[in-house]
Amino acid sequence: MKAYIFPGQGAQFIGMGKELFDNSALAKKLFEKANDILGFRITDLMFSGTDEDLRQTKVTQPAIFLHSVILALTLGDKFKPDMVAGHSLGEFSALVANKALAFEDGLRLVAARAYAMQKACEAEPSTMAAILGLEDKIVEDILKTIDEIVIPANYNSPGQLVISGSVKGVEIACEKLKEAGARRVLPLKVGGAFHSPLMEPARIELADAINSTNFNKPICPVYQNVNAKPEKEPDAIKKNLIAQLTSPVRWTQTAKNMIDDGATLFIEVGPGKVLQGLVKKVRNDIETMSA
Repeated sequence: MKAYIFPGQGAQFIGMGKELFDNSALAKKLFEKANDILGFRITDLMFSGTDEDLRQTKVTQPAIFLHSVILALTLGDKFKPDMVAGHSLGEFSALVANKALAFEDGLRLVAARAYAMQKACEAEPSTMAAILGLEDKIVEDILKTIDEIVIPANYNSPGQLVISGSVKGVEIACEKLKEAGARRVLPLKVGGAFHSPLMEPARIELADAINSTNFNKPICPVYQNVNAKPEKEPDAIKKNLIAQLTSPVRWTQTAKNMIDDGATLFIEVGPGKVLQGLVKKVRNDIETMSA
């Protein structure tokens, strides 16, 4: 069975999507439509902007979404998923690709999400850090002892967990996790504490946009970040999508569940190969490839 997976923030690079734009009439049409919807030429920033341009949340998120979704749409009849999943932002790409969301609606939601998250980041200084070489349970138990906002945010693969919270909370956690034997502790260059309670203002703002958007029954199940389980019912998909902003991304569990449910090939759709690497860490004999 084929599982199509869609990357999240961090996979961006200058020049992303240019080959699609130059070689596909459909891709060019969709990119130009995106420029109109967003009200600025995101294609200029994607194709020939600066790293600083692309790092802005309001640019990064729609850029990755567009690269992933337009690539999926240009595959045409070759795109035959048995299941889909996306990492954080990538869940929106997955939902457009499996026809739960229209392209235009997906882009508007991603833009709304990016702006809401940017505002939440600016309202309260916060950060994230990657913890390598500790079991999830050890990290979870240590975070519970800290009297600051700091929680597990991304369960990326066995032995790789990203934490998220207040600047002070993450600093304290990093010291404690080093003492507990973490192989590496890497502060991340991000705008704020994604997938933590500090994103609550963004969650509330995005909830209104999601609840007023039409979702269809998808052509195949989407394994959602909040619970790593397959879903096909539009109301449940909406609920989980709203909860995603303040909940951990359970990617390790998602990959395991997709494999348990029969996935034998994981196809990454979008910039980079990060998710393929994470899947291999869950099961190194699983076949992966780029779309």
